[in-house]
Amino acid sequence: MRIVIKIGSSSLTDDAGRINAQMIRSVAEQVAQARELGHEVVVVTSGAVAAGVAGLSLTERPSDVGTLQALSAVGQPLLMAAYHTELATYGVTPAQVLLVPFDFVDRTQYLHARSTIEKLLELGCVPIVNENDALANDEIRYGDNDHLSALLSHLVAADVLILLTDTEGLYTADPRSNSDATIVRVVQADDPLLSVTTSGAGTSRGSGGMASKLAAARIASWSGVTAVIASAQRTDAVLAALNGEDVGTRFLPHDRHLSSRKLWIAFASEISGAVVIDDGAREALLSKGTSLLPAGVVKVNGVFELGSTIEVIDVHGTVVARGMAAMSSQQAEQARGKKTVDVAELGVVEVVHRDDLVVFSQF
Repeated sequence: MRIVIKIGSSSLTDDAGRINAQMIRSVAEQVAQARELGHEVVVVTSGAVAAGVAGLSLTERPSDVGTLQALSAVGQPLLMAAYHTELATYGVTPAQVLLVPFDFVDRTQYLHARSTIEKLLELGCVPIVNENDALANDEIRYGDNDHLSALLSHLVAADVLILLTDTEGLYTADPRSNSDATIVRVVQADDPLLSVTTSGAGTSRGSGGMASKLAAARIASWSGVTAVIASAQRTDAVLAALNGEDVGTRFLPHDRHLSSRKLWIAFASEISGAVVIDDGAREALLSKGTSLLPAGVVKVNGVFELGSTIEVIDVHGTVVARGMAAMSSQQAEQARGKKTVDVAELGVVEVVHRDDLVVFSQF
């Protein structure tokens, strides 16, 4: 199998932001064990900024983007050095791969990234992937590696995504404040849990909380990838997950998979605006899989152009779909509420064509 293992800053570093050598050692050992069983492994790691904080002996993590980018440049080589030291013990060569959102947006970059990682795996290396925070304009503010790891799982056609974190998995409630909370062992692809937003934005050393891990599991499910959220403290978490044991929370893949293009529309593209639709249009999208027509649009939000990614929101405030606009916001404003025959003069009769539309409840 091909597996992607993601570990976050809060698990990789101690309270002072220093790299936890024991945790790196544990990850390296589990990677080596998986490879011995014939699995191909890609590691997605956080921790560059946190390592940079410790590397410069700062007392706390700054909040401004410029400093965070500089700290990631300081911390990334420290992080890679730690992985190299531990993986070398098992005769494994790590390879640094730094990605930014554009690598998933631009088709050429997407194919280049996939080709490079495929070649590294062919050469017997373990790709160590991180976001290129030092250069990306918005990545530190936007990003958590949960999102990246899910998109990467699709890019490399992984079988399993393992998200190692500082909790045992997904609970029915916050176990820190509710003694009755129990762990959820299995989440089906159509389970409403995959649409739930949980509380918690992560720790001071990381940007990803449980909500981002649920979002990652959702992306993985729609990509045909099994996802597992498990405790990084468990030294056999990876093998246990691969063996199907009761470790953490397992998210089963959906029978229907999104294409790479629609996955990009749904999760990797930048949202430029939105249209609000009535209940009739909502029903047509959900049950019939139609294109979004102007007649069902009651409001246009934001300014967007032809080809921009927009959200489709119902009158109750629920995001029903995302898609690539077939008309500009100005055209949509002119056409909203009108029948198809009455908007033909605009040269386009659909707000979003069905081929460019991802309706969330259909997956």
